[in-house]
Amino acid sequence: MQENADTENPFGNSISTEDIVDTLGFFDSWEDRYRYIIELGKELPSMDESLHTEERLVRGCQSQVWIDTSMRDGRLQLSVDSDAFIVKGLLGLVLAAYNNKTPAEIAAFDIDHYFEQLDLLRHLSATRGNGLRSMVQRIQDIARKAG
Repeated sequence: MQENADTENPFGNSISTEDIVDTLGFFDSWEDRYRYIIELGKELPSMDESLHTEERLVRGCQSQVWIDTSMRDGRLQLSVDSDAFIVKGLLGLVLAAYNNKTPAEIAAFDIDHYFEQLDLLRHLSATRGNGLRSMVQRIQDIARKAG
């Protein structure tokens, strides 16, 4: 766990799950929704290349995904990166739910309901869906150990 993750991360702060659900609801096509998700990924703060280590790499993802965490004032601060634009966007969706939350808030959040509201898993390939679940599981495991 890193001592000091980036505090300027808008996800879980100024970008909430409610914002994302509302915004995605405005788009009629999944092509437009994918564009929005990719744009979300571009708002992720950059992760220092030195943090792209084996221990931070998430297993089970089609693309390379790294997650680094720190605790600040009892809240989990997440720094993430991926080598794929759509996966960075998916990480943004996950961070809206989990970044800057207490371990108890992370445990209580119904991520499955959130994904249902987004109608997300039906529109991802099986490998992307499995990768998304691996990212969620890693963060939930970190939160459990921190709590």
